[in-house]
Amino acid sequence: MTQHLSPLEIMTKLVSFPTVSRDTNLPLVYWVQDYLAAHGIESHRWPDPDQPHKAAVFAHVGPMDEGAIVLSGHTDVVPVDGQPWTSDPFTVTERDGKYYGRGTCDMKGFDALAIWALVEAHHSGVKRPLQLALSFDEEVGCTGAPPMIEAMQPLLPKGSAVIVGEPSMMQSVTGHKGGQGYRTHMIGFEVHSSIMHTGVSAIMQGARLIDWANHRNAENMAKQPGEIAAMFTPPWTTCHVGMIEGGTAHNITAKDCHFMMDFRVVPGEDASTWKDAYLAEVARVEAEMQAIHPEARIDVVKQFDVPALVPETNGEAEALVRSLTGDNAAHVVSYGTEAGQFQQAGYSAVICGPGDIAQAHQPDEYVTVEQFNAGHAFMKRLVERLQAASV
Repeated sequence: MTQHLSPLEIMTKLVSFPTVSRDTNLPLVYWVQDYLAAHGIESHRWPDPDQPHKAAVFAHVGPMDEGAIVLSGHTDVVPVDGQPWTSDPFTVTERDGKYYGRGTCDMKGFDALAIWALVEAHHSGVKRPLQLALSFDEEVGCTGAPPMIEAMQPLLPKGSAVIVGEPSMMQSVTGHKGGQGYRTHMIGFEVHSSIMHTGVSAIMQGARLIDWANHRNAENMAKQPGEIAAMFTPPWTTCHVGMIEGGTAHNITAKDCHFMMDFRVVPGEDASTWKDAYLAEVARVEAEMQAIHPEARIDVVKQFDVPALVPETNGEAEALVRSLTGDNAAHVVSYGTEAGQFQQAGYSAVICGPGDIAQAHQPDEYVTVEQFNAGHAFMKRLVERLQAASV
């Protein structure tokens, strides 16, 4: 007889796979497919042609009709390198009312609940279909979801409402900022710092672009936010550089400087205007660098582009989650998720999952037992609703 694993048993298995974004997620994907197959559920694996060691997995249960509810999660986690964990990060450890482990909060806890719900929905004979969609490379810019969503279209009936299970304390989150990241490589010209006027310092020229970001932040902060922007903290688009590296020695003008320019764009603003503004400033600084030495230049490569999740008017996904949780307050977040990508593809989308985002990526990451159980109760109510087809 096929074993029915509990949500905790499924989460324990998922966490045991060290699916850090830089590494493979295939063992986890194979396990999910085998477990679903043991219950008679057909699943589909989409391998990334550019990264054969990574894949997405998705499945459908119930009538082969359009209008499914989609449970969306990602399989990758952030690294644990250098973090002071007090227990094995890839073993779920329960203590003090919390489940510790990398991904318990972000977001293998939800993945486990979604897999459990899919199996329950299949065996209970739901009248309205349920789908599972597990992506990869969410933690490095949400790059794995768009090709997965595209791959789902010819293989599964089109779903209508997506619940993205990022940690939200089981609240209905209906909006988030968009995100863009541009890898910026400043290429200078090395000379002794005593004659720095004849060289081009990649670091000092890079600082000009970073200071441009400082000025844009100050301008944005001073503006009166619009109705949607006012919902966010902070209520403006932010420009940020989190890491910078470069240089050879303290007495040489730097040949190289690398950093990422990151924009978190409030819904309602055209994200392309920030790209255009940054590239215009890059061109201006580059021209002044080349006026000193023609070999100097700036290379910019887009690293990620995550669309905002825009609050929907009478959104199906929001209405469903509110009816299952009883949460009628308005919630938005400033971090990005795959919800905006589903929304762009024509789905109604909402964020709702167990755990607190403050625990994501932390040493000793955890989800409380209470939150995990709340997620389990949510999934039970969802399956019951699909059985009655009264979603």
